[in-house]
Amino acid sequence: MPLTADVKAELITVRDPRPTARVAELTALLRFSGGLHSIANRVAVEAELDSDILARRVARDLMELYGVRPELHHVQGSGGRSGGLFAVRVIEAGETLARQTGLLDQRRRPVRGLPNKLTTGSRPDLSAIWRGAFLASGTLSDPGRSAALEISCPSSEAAMALVGAGHRIGIPAKAREVRGVPRVVVRDGEAIRGALYEMGARRTAGEWDQMRQRREVRAGVNRLVNFDDANLRRSAQAAVAACARVERALEILGDEVPDHLQQAGELRLAHRDASLDELGHHADPPLTKDAVAGRIRRLLAMADKKAETEGIPGTEAAVPVGADD
Repeated sequence: MPLTADVKAELITVRDPRPTARVAELTALLRFSGGLHSIANRVAVEAELDSDILARRVARDLMELYGVRPELHHVQGSGGRSGGLFAVRVIEAGETLARQTGLLDQRRRPVRGLPNKLTTGSRPDLSAIWRGAFLASGTLSDPGRSAALEISCPSSEAAMALVGAGHRIGIPAKAREVRGVPRVVVRDGEAIRGALYEMGARRTAGEWDQMRQRREVRAGVNRLVNFDDANLRRSAQAAVAACARVERALEILGDEVPDHLQQAGELRLAHRDASLDELGHHADPPLTKDAVAGRIRRLLAMADKKAETEGIPGTEAAVPVGADD
């Protein structure tokens, strides 16, 4: 997704100098991109990332924050992902790192969600959690009805922890399970813009919001055009039906039609697309729209009454199929 790549490219450049924020981002990255594994009966910390630049940044942060030197590997991505993945692994000091980051508790049990000390941190720390999680497994779709910012989660507990962190900084996220995979989803357009801004993708947030507004304006214009088209079609159909009935009425009545009703009928036929108000202006002397409508109604009623008496088709029979829909 081009938008996802744009967001991640911008987030990679965000460098919060506060140690707690750096730890929060790195821990979320590790948690949402792989987490803990057992390799040769040892606890290993591993992250699988879709960017070589991001993998090198994670490796650098691990060295700077925890003094460990991870291994970097290029691995084949699953599901036909082009370019593969970049794995960052810490095996030698994996258990120590897992304890330090809070991915492993004091009883050597993996933390199912996120470390409590992170989810109760300051606003910059909570924003960093979201930034790390999105860099690890986030996606952003185009603005529109199905627009969504989504983050795939390693567990339902991790999803709920991320939702809680989001609510504390004003991101109205929800936890969902899609095809067996827990996800955190933000759907409202304004909420997506706010989430991008909070994570630090402020340029992309502005561009996404502009795209959203343009699409909303375009959709509004299309709705108005469709509405006007529908009204025009209905008006045209009504005009065809009215003229057909008037023609049949004049035919049925022949010389028996009163002059004032004949004048109204001939006005209708002479100006087929005109409104009743416009027909009144064409009359001599001018008539109100109600007067024109009344005369045409009486003309049709008189003709239908005569047709019924004589057993012949009335004015409705002259209306083309579909013109009175």
